[in-house]
Amino acid sequence: MTTVPQQDVRELADRMRLNAAAFIVTIYGDIVVPRAGVLWTGSLIALCDRVGINESLVRTAISRLVAARQLAGERIGRRSYYRLESQASASFMAAADLLYGPDRPAKGWQILYDRDLKPEDARRQRMGHMGGQVFIRPDRSQPFPDGALGFRAEAVTTAVPLADFWDLTALSEGYDGFMQLFSGLDPAALGDADALTARLLLVHAYRFVLLRDPRLPAEHLPPNWNAAESRALFRRAYEALTPGAHRHIAACCEGVDGLLPAETDLTAQRRAGLLRQS
Repeated sequence: MTTVPQQDVRELADRMRLNAAAFIVTIYGDIVVPRAGVLWTGSLIALCDRVGINESLVRTAISRLVAARQLAGERIGRRSYYRLESQASASFMAAADLLYGPDRPAKGWQILYDRDLKPEDARRQRMGHMGGQVFIRPDRSQPFPDGALGFRAEAVTTAVPLADFWDLTALSEGYDGFMQLFSGLDPAALGDADALTARLLLVHAYRFVLLRDPRLPAEHLPPNWNAAESRALFRRAYEALTPGAHRHIAACCEGVDGLLPAETDLTAQRRAGLLRQS
């Protein structure tokens, strides 16, 4: 994978091979939820068009998201508006805490025995697979899954490195791919519309990798671990793209009460959280 030319935001989108429904959820999480939560379908279609997702694909994705109870719609006059359903909104807000908030160090480990949990489902929940039906994850006060037998431990000693219980090779490749995609992007060379598009792509790509990361304590990570470098790139690019992105939101994105505001208390909190990590 080669570095993306600085101004070619559409080529960046093409390389990412976006899924329409997943990208729409990113739009809502990054743009809409912090600004009262409602977006006109026409604005959504225009945002998706900039990354090569046409109107037909948008409408199909909306239908699927509504059927999956991730979006809820309402009509006002001849216009349709959609908001994230409460469960989907809560899910993205939890992701937003990882994206924009400070890292919360783990307080030991959770070890779980769950006879019904499949290894692939455990991976989606960022658990390591110790063998059989036994799983492990850093303890950040997550509730134990229903039906699981759970234990908390301050320290764990094993015959193999703890990192071996996770597929960190694939995760490291994900971080490398993210950096290769965005390290050549020059926010200063972009107009407002492209700044917003680039920021959405940035959030979408970084979120996809970050949500697979168990965020192991530093002493358990392999040498040359690249998560911190990826985090720094995300933070710098997000902040640099934000002024233009917010201007375009205020000029072109409509909710029930008209154009969305450029800034809200929640968008300011997100930026402040990222700046505190500098």
